[in-house]
Amino acid sequence: MKLLLHTCCAPCSVYCIESLRNDGIEPVSFWYNPNIHPYIEYKTRRDTLIQYSEMENFKLIIKEEYGLREFCKNVVGDLDNRCTNYCYRVRLEETAKYAKENGYDAFTSTLFVSPYQKHEELKCVCEEMAEKYGVEFLYRDFRVGFRDGQAKAKELGLYMQKYCGCVFSEEDRYAQKIEKDKVKYVMNWLGERYG
Repeated sequence: MKLLLHTCCAPCSVYCIESLRNDGIEPVSFWYNPNIHPYIEYKTRRDTLIQYSEMENFKLIIKEEYGLREFCKNVVGDLDNRCTNYCYRVRLEETAKYAKENGYDAFTSTLFVSPYQKHEELKCVCEEMAEKYGVEFLYRDFRVGFRDGQAKAKELGLYMQKYCGCVFSEEDRYAQKIEKDKVKYVMNWLGERYG
């Protein structure tokens, strides 16, 4: 099977690639992630994937598109649903389209390894894109290997990101701290003003 593997980052690809290879499938990794911001984060993740592809000897196709402005334009009206309505959709549509246009039998994504993704919604988007482009979607629930893959990525010294990708996911990561700081500094302000 000629499989195109949409790849969000090197650490998430570790278990996916091992698992597919164990099943006799040699995936071709496809980098297309215009949802990752800021640029230094985008570049670091891309370059780490390049490094990992050389370490593990797998083919990597890079579709370069840093898309901050396009991303913001498309999610600003519905930030809470940005993953399903834009992030998954734009990346997996490009993957399915590329797979169809370049003779792949099927496509899938490393996003299926993360317990933090909206798994069922992601699966629905992939099924929709498979139908739209007439290419098979190979479904695999890679989540069982998430921790092992992350541990191996750390052992290999791969860059380990701290948030999903977009600036709003970074904000989500710090949501509790943001609220605590708000309370703390409002109390300080009130104390100074009325103390």
